[in-house]
Amino acid sequence: MSSPGTSMFTNFTKLCKGLALVLVVGHVVVQFIPATVTYLALIPARTIPFAWNLITSGYFELSVHGVVFSTVSLLFMGKFLEPVWGSKEFLKFIFVVNFLTYLCVFVTAIALYYITRLEIYLYMPFAGFHGVLAGLLVGIKQIIPDQEVLLLKIKAKWLPSIMLVLSIASSFFTVNSAAYLPTLIFGTYMGWLYLRYFQRRPETKLRGDPSDDFAFSTIFPEFLRPIIDPIASIFHRMLCGRSNATSEAHGYSTSGYSTSGAPLPGSDSAEASRRRERGARALEERLATERLVPPRNKDELQSDALDSV
Repeated sequence: MSSPGTSMFTNFTKLCKGLALVLVVGHVVVQFIPATVTYLALIPARTIPFAWNLITSGYFELSVHGVVFSTVSLLFMGKFLEPVWGSKEFLKFIFVVNFLTYLCVFVTAIALYYITRLEIYLYMPFAGFHGVLAGLLVGIKQIIPDQEVLLLKIKAKWLPSIMLVLSIASSFFTVNSAAYLPTLIFGTYMGWLYLRYFQRRPETKLRGDPSDDFAFSTIFPEFLRPIIDPIASIFHRMLCGRSNATSEAHGYSTSGYSTSGAPLPGSDSAEASRRRERGARALEERLATERLVPPRNKDELQSDALDSV
C-alpha cells in the first residue's frame, strides 16, 4: 500500500510529463546554444519577421530556477485540471493562453517604447511558462474554489490574487521585473477570459462560465470589487458586444436568461456549482485512490473514477 506522501509525487499525467520535457529540453538548448534566444524568445523589435516567437517564447525558461518551478507547477496543477477538462481541452488552453499572453506583452512593449522612447522595451527578451501557470491558477480557482491547498492551508480561490500581489510587491525590489510581471498579469487575465467565454462544455454544448461566482472581480478581495467591476464591464462590452447582440437577436441575453425570462440551460449558478462539484469529486476520488488502492491496481481504478466525472 502506497503512502500519501509518496503518491503525492506520482501519477502525473502523460501530457504534463511531455510538456515538462519540452520545458527542460528548451532550457538545455538555450544554455548550450545561447544564440537561439534571439529566435525563440519574444524580442519585440525582432518579432517581425520572427513572428513565431509569439508561440515559442512560452515554452522555454532562461534560468534554472525558472525551469524547475515551471515543470513542478505544471505537473501538480495538471493532476487536478487535466482529468476534469480532458487532455485535448487542457492542451488547447495552454496553447491559446500562451499565444494571447505574449501577444499582449508584445503590444505593451511597443506602446511603452513609443511613450518612453526607451529601447530596453524593444530589445528585452521575454520568455517563460509563468504566464500559462498564472492562467492555470485561475482554472484551479474555477473547479475547486473552496478546497484548501496542501501545506499552505489557503483556499484555492485566493491563489491568483495572492500570486499577483506577491509579484507586484516583489517588482519594487527586483531589477528585471518588467521581464515577468506583464506576463503574469496578462496570463491571469487571458486564462480567465478563455474560461469565462470560450471554453467548450460538452455536457451543455455551451461555451464559457457566465456564473456570478466566476466574474473577474471574484479573483480579488471583496473590498476591491467595486473598483474592478466597472473596469471589467468596459472590457466585456469591447470583447463581447457583437456576440451579445447576436444572442439577444435570437432571443437570449448575456445575463443567463432568455428574453422571455426563462433561464438558459447551463448558464446559471447551478451549472457553476455542478462544475465545482465535479472538480471536488475528482480531487477527492484521486486522493482516496492514492491512499487506499495498492500500487498494482491504482492506475486502473483511478482511470475508472475519472471517466465517471
